Amino acid sequence: MMLKIETFALGPLQTNAYLLRGEDESKAVIIDPGTNPGSLIRRIEGLEIEAIVLTHAHFDHIGGVDEIRKLKGCPVYLHALESDWLTTPKLNGSLMWPDATPPVMTDPAEYDLAEGQRLKLIGHEFTVYHTPGHSPGSVSLLCGNDLFGGDVLFRLGVGRTDLPGGREADLYNSIRSKLFRLDDEVKVYPGHGPKTTIGYEKANNPYVR
Repeated sequence: MMLKIETFALGPLQTNAYLLRGEDESKAVIIDPGTNPGSLIRRIEGLEIEAIVLTHAHFDHIGGVDEIRKLKGCPVYLHALESDWLTTPKLNGSLMWPDATPPVMTDPAEYDLAEGQRLKLIGHEFTVYHTPGHSPGSVSLLCGNDLFGGDVLFRLGVGRTDLPGGREADLYNSIRSKLFRLDDEVKVYPGHGPKTTIGYEKANNPYVR
């Protein structure tokens, strides 16, 4: 059964939040519910949210976590290297852009994500790849031929590495040694901007050719 994927560009940075459903369309998973999540919250009325899964914990990817987890009573998954970012505005970057966001804080994640982990949610299996560089705990999640990569790989671009915890060498290593080893047909759903494919980026991305 194919994954049903809906995209919501949220907040001042137009961060992509993804609403995923399987065969039972009454159950869903949310990846990266960002700031100003009103459109997403209206869409999930009547849905059971099995989990919120975070590719990383920068403010523009977590701004809607607190409201949605309280509304739906769902657990949050996040890599352990960013476990204290949800509770700490200085770490998640929300203090750096006061014009874009108030300080963002919520409770810690219920579950850690780790390299090689397999999550069984909404009748599908998601494989976790630890892909640091944009942030130390960045992960990418592969479900079939769909990859949810956060701010690691974009269409003709890569994630920035000048934020706290970013490291350029790690980013390029994550892309080359993990993401570019996936099948060319794998569709990449990034944290910002349009989707792409692994094959297209291997052939055309000027940053990692």
